[in-house]
Amino acid sequence: MASRSAFLLFFFILSLAAERSLASSVFSSRLIHRFSDEGRASIKPPEPFPEKRSFEYYRFLASIDSRRQRMNLGAKSQSLVPSEGSKTISTGNDFGWLHYTWIDIGTPSVSFLVALDSGSDLLWIPCNCLQCAPLSSTYYTSLATKDLNEYNPSASSTSKGFLCSHKLCESAPSCESPREQCPYTVDYASNNTSSSGLLVEDVLHLAYSANASSSVKARLVVGCGKKQSGDFLDGSAPDGVMGLGPGDISVPSFLSKAGLMRNSFSMCFDEEDSGRIYFGDMGPSTQQSTRFLPYHNEFVAYIVGVEACCIGNSCLKQTNFTTLIDSGQSFTFLPQVVYREVALEIDSHINATAKKVEDGPWEYCYETSVEPKVPAIKLKFSSNNTFVIHKPLFVLQRNQGLVQFCLPIRASEQGIGYGVIGQNYMRGYRIVFDRESMKLGWSPSKCQEDKIAPPQEASPGSTSSPNPLPTEEQQSRSHAVSPAIAGKTPSKTSSSTSLPPCCFSSMRLFNSLLVLLLLLRGVASYM
Repeated sequence: MASRSAFLLFFFILSLAAERSLASSVFSSRLIHRFSDEGRASIKPPEPFPEKRSFEYYRFLASIDSRRQRMNLGAKSQSLVPSEGSKTISTGNDFGWLHYTWIDIGTPSVSFLVALDSGSDLLWIPCNCLQCAPLSSTYYTSLATKDLNEYNPSASSTSKGFLCSHKLCESAPSCESPREQCPYTVDYASNNTSSSGLLVEDVLHLAYSANASSSVKARLVVGCGKKQSGDFLDGSAPDGVMGLGPGDISVPSFLSKAGLMRNSFSMCFDEEDSGRIYFGDMGPSTQQSTRFLPYHNEFVAYIVGVEACCIGNSCLKQTNFTTLIDSGQSFTFLPQVVYREVALEIDSHINATAKKVEDGPWEYCYETSVEPKVPAIKLKFSSNNTFVIHKPLFVLQRNQGLVQFCLPIRASEQGIGYGVIGQNYMRGYRIVFDRESMKLGWSPSKCQEDKIAPPQEASPGSTSSPNPLPTEEQQSRSHAVSPAIAGKTPSKTSSSTSLPPCCFSSMRLFNSLLVLLLLLRGVASYM
């Protein structure tokens, strides 16, 4: 019996040694250079490779290195901008106080002046119009002589119908056939404002910010907006809306999933009604930030939590609230209780005659000979981060030595417990929507192009190589993202295919047990 135990102990030790030998084994494979004689024999290029060690040979290698450098660094160290440049514009009341940028879509490319909206997901443009806003430049004084355009999918060689069978088509249940083109309807927060039509695939033309002559074509989903209503017919977004929300149907989602950029973008608004937009921008390391908050366990919009509102150095009691960060909202809303506290405190610092603006949207308006200086509004977040609104007042007009101004904040509707920070209070900041870390970043900026630093180094898993639009057919609609609802949750898929450490340890343990069982079987036979 002792002899048998000794055998078991001996073979168990032997099995551990065998396992360690397996774990430390080195596996090798022969490498073949593509320009070696063996490589040349196995690869049939369209044109003959240059002669080895010739000038053309080394020039060819250098050109390949340069191309790979651009591929490897494109999404890691550069931002993407629309092909017509990063600049955004605001034309005041002519276009509803929103910010816009020119984009090019299709082949041949057609230009569209789209509103930038972080509060919705879909990019739509006027298309085969049944009911659209006027597109003539004579209707908009700020457009000079450049007319707006209408999209025609049949005129674009890169356009393709987007079918009901695709997983991103949430209107699929209403389709008679999965081979039908996917319809969409987007309802916006403004009264009776919507866009509806059909979804198509086409290319968006972009460029790397550090190289304006570069050309990047990204396939994405575009709403062929046949019918608009509400504010869109009055000119608030006559040439379309670029949805920048967190949903899978949004422009940043397509660009990041294609490996063209980091999953982040930034917008900058200056005091002169212009700004910048950069796709892939992670912001400077010195920026302040706060986490995005989920809604019912999903990130359906860019929501943050404000811990307190302060006027100057005086922080108001019970002024914590959640708020959307929405560039598609011209002005700012606060929950009713918070609004009243903030408005009364600001009003106490203003020594001017109250003057209600007829049919105006704001409650607190004034008139005086000199615009008063009031304390800044400070929104306090966790970790002592603070978003400072240095100029809380909005000048409506100056007339005959008098200044008319308002506090451009409104109370949210009854029963709505959250606020909305509109683009009027984003001025003077570079706002970063970091969708990788799910946080909002901000830093002071004058929106000068040469002052925008390149994005931070990308993770090893990112790539700049563009991939075509996913063509996954509808399998399950439980995770489908609706193009008709702002900010559906982006799907959470792992980009890593390597085994986690726990799996590797389990495999090693399995090898050990297998060797031990084989040895014990031999011992039993021996005994």
